[in-house]
Order: sequence, then structure tokens, then C-alpha cells
Amino acid sequence: MSKTYLISGAGSGIGRAIAQKLSHTGFNCILLGRNIKNLNATLKLLNGNGHQVIIADIRNKESLLAATKQLGQLPINGLIANSGIGGENYWGQQDRWQDILDTNLTGTYNFVNTFMPLLKLVSEEKHIIITSSVLARLGVANYSAYCASKAGLLGLMRSWALQYAPEQILVNAICPGWVDTAMSQEGLQGIADGIGITRQEFYNMAMKSVPLGRMSQPEEIADLVLYLTQQKSITGQSIDINCGSVMNS
Repeated sequence: MSKTYLISGAGSGIGRAIAQKLSHTGFNCILLGRNIKNLNATLKLLNGNGHQVIIADIRNKESLLAATKQLGQLPINGLIANSGIGGENYWGQQDRWQDILDTNLTGTYNFVNTFMPLLKLVSEEKHIIITSSVLARLGVANYSAYCASKAGLLGLMRSWALQYAPEQILVNAICPGWVDTAMSQEGLQGIADGIGITRQEFYNMAMKSVPLGRMSQPEEIADLVLYLTQQKSITGQSIDINCGSVMNS
């Protein structure tokens, strides 16, 4: 019987690449997100049948609960908690702090806990894989909410890894750096506009701090996720995949 993975934020970027990779490995994918157009675009790229699209907002528990009714008692082999938003935040009435934390950190907490009962229906090892960020380890000015939310995900991951180990649920996080997605391109443009240079000029500046001097491709991140879904011994780990931006001893 084919394994089934539920992927949040599957409508674009890393989430779309993960779904493609898993489907071409023979897994069934459940694509969860807020934008039906984007999710359907991902669905068309998947290999095989048995895939589903679910519209839900991970910030909203009621929305997620409604989504569980669509799945019934379908056993889930893994949860890929990939949804997230980025960008700057500034103190004041227009501060994005709460929105970013509600999405990246609390949303992941909501997503995993909502679908945990379906994960527990599987008898063999199960996986929770969380998309964190290199900015869980590094600070960037005016990215306080993003950095805090992504660092918080690592603490959440470690807690869950211990909590669910007796039930053979392996919990890990990946920490990408610059990845060539629409969100990254928007981030490049926003920072470039803020300092009065072109996006290409800022890209050149940013890549000077990356040892390999380039962005990762979404497919490379998907390769790591696929690898983790096939492991039985790796849990409680935050794995860097950021072209050498962070090197831990």
C-alpha cells in the first residue's frame, strides 16, 4: 500500500517541489494550503493518482478541524509542516510580528496537532518534518519575527521528538538558506528597494556571505525531505541545507 504524506504550504516553492518529489517516488500527497489555484497547479505536476487538495488556514484551528473531516480515518505516514511567510516587521500599528508568529510557529503547532490522530493510525515509523530556516541560527536586522518564529520551530521539534519517540514518530527540521523561490525573490527585492539598489546588486552582495556562492534550488530541499522520510534512526535533528551558510562543529 502506498504511503501518504500531508504537506502544508504545497501550492508553491519548496512545498510544491516536495510534493513532486514524493509523488515521483510513488507516494500519495495531500496538498494543504489557502490558495486553491496554486494547489491545483501543484496537483497537475504530480505523478500518479490518489492525491488530494485540501483548503485550510493553519492559523485557524476550526479551519484545520474541518479539513480533517475531508480525510476521515485515512492513515497518514508523514506530516510535512512547510507553510510559512517571511519579510520584515517593525514595531508599531502595522507591525507584522503577530501574523508571522501565528503562521510560522503557532500554525505549525496547530497543523501537526490537528492531524496527529491520523499519523497515529500507522503502525510503522512515522515522520514529522518541519521547514525552519538558516535564520533560526542567524540574525537579520528587521527580521525579528521571522528569526524568532523559525528558532521557535527548532525548540518545538526537539520537544516533539522526545514526546513522540515511544510511538515511533520521528521528528526533524530542515534549515534552508536562500532558496530560489518566489518568496525569496520578493525578499531580495524588498531588501534591495530598502537600501536603494537593484535586486541583482543585492543578490550579488548576499551571495558573498554564502560559501558556495549560490541559492539552493527547491528540488534540492525536496531531496533532503525524501531522504528523511526513509530514515528510521534520525530524530530530533535540525539539518542545515544552505550552501554552507552555517557550519556547526
